[in-house]
Amino acid sequence: MSLMIPDVMTIPKFLGNGKIDYSEKPVPTPGPGQLLLQVKANALCGSERGQFYNGSEATPGHEAAGIVVAAGSNTKTDVGTHGVVFLMDFCGQCRSCKRGYTNQCLSKRADYGFSHDGGYGPYMVVNENVFFAVDAAIPLAEATILLDIMGTGGHTIRRAQLVHGDIESILIAGAGPIGLAVLAMAKLLLGKELPVFIMDFTPYRLELAQKMGAIPIHLGETTLEAGLAAEGFDRIDAAFDTSGRTTAREAALHALNHRGVLVCIGHGEQLNLQVSSDLIATERAVLGSEYFPFSELEANHRLMGEHLPYLSQIITHRFGPQSMQEAFELFFKGDTGKVVIEQ
Repeated sequence: MSLMIPDVMTIPKFLGNGKIDYSEKPVPTPGPGQLLLQVKANALCGSERGQFYNGSEATPGHEAAGIVVAAGSNTKTDVGTHGVVFLMDFCGQCRSCKRGYTNQCLSKRADYGFSHDGGYGPYMVVNENVFFAVDAAIPLAEATILLDIMGTGGHTIRRAQLVHGDIESILIAGAGPIGLAVLAMAKLLLGKELPVFIMDFTPYRLELAQKMGAIPIHLGETTLEAGLAAEGFDRIDAAFDTSGRTTAREAALHALNHRGVLVCIGHGEQLNLQVSSDLIATERAVLGSEYFPFSELEANHRLMGEHLPYLSQIITHRFGPQSMQEAFELFFKGDTGKVVIEQ
């Protein structure tokens, strides 16, 4: 299969102060064990806030989907293969990697879109081990859902199940894209009838969450306690904080049943608790959840094939590469679900 690859590409430059400009750069050449992807879609993420406002030397974009257009030596992936890029270039040899915990690699070589050029440019080079092939029937914009949505959202549900095997109710703090991700994966992994509460201040996101099957709690109009009570609940089994806010984490912790589990996904502020009453007496657990292991992509890929119309609701806005400034400004105002740049 022969594909025309240009010598030069136009890339976005994240200058800082919320400004994006464009410049030209040579299209990279894949080395041994590497693939060159023509990026077709990359989803925006809240973790790019720092790059948007503080600038970035590397081209951002860590939720990339595209097509292999060239391959270096010692690779097995065919040119023309559709796929997505796992954020973390794991070593495959450390203690964590050998046990499958590639999201906890002890000798990580790259974070694509942060330490190395990512998916907002039209081409990117990745090591073959982080490329996951997807069914060509899945649109590549939707394929990005396999990453921070299904990947991160599904992993945090699986983390909770490690310590609570009979989850019958869920609370999510924050209805942004990761909150919606946890909602979607809770419905797919634990059952569509499972009560899932989601609390936030943004009407747009709460309405989208309700459309996807959540019970919304608008914190500008009511309290968490009142919102739960209105549905006949005083406590829940599992809570997931995607906000990174101390107040949200502590409210979620105090809403837990005995044996309840709080999983923190959103980076940010601290969590204050009383060990005796909050943990020991109630046998509650507090866990962290960081991205997801590469091995979970296979099961999520199958789930995507079965539930694509439901999952695709999370993508609410699509922009071309020349509209990246507008896309980021809208995304950080909060009135969106997942936003995708399509090329």
